[in-house]
Amino acid sequence: MLTEPMKAMLATQLPIVASVTDSGTPNVGPKRSLRVYGDGSLIFNENTGGQTLTNIRNGSKIAVAVIDRDALDGFRFLGTPTLHDSGPAFDNAVAFATDRGMKSPHYAVVVTIDTIYTLKPGPTAGNRVTSF
Repeated sequence: MLTEPMKAMLATQLPIVASVTDSGTPNVGPKRSLRVYGDGSLIFNENTGGQTLTNIRNGSKIAVAVIDRDALDGFRFLGTPTLHDSGPAFDNAVAFATDRGMKSPHYAVVVTIDTIYTLKPGPTAGNRVTSF
């Protein structure tokens, strides 16, 4: 379950999404549309149709890192992405874009979280917080 501090951090900090190509090359990028979609999932708008989309289509898992630099705290969320071009998730993505004056997305990407790790420095750095 995503905790309230995790949800707050995701709502106020810029998340970075990582995926890998089918040959294992890492790909990272900011996702300003990433947000909480449920107690165990995240969602972001796929707008560019670039490498992240290709990686997801080829079966890449997703890692999302979010860090509050001032608070010296953060989390890494590992999960399985699914693409939606219709239905409730896509409707959510279109509404999110419309409300913010962004272009309509190609897809909504829902990330079902498998595991969460802390990125807080100190003796617990990198420890697993929870598994789903």
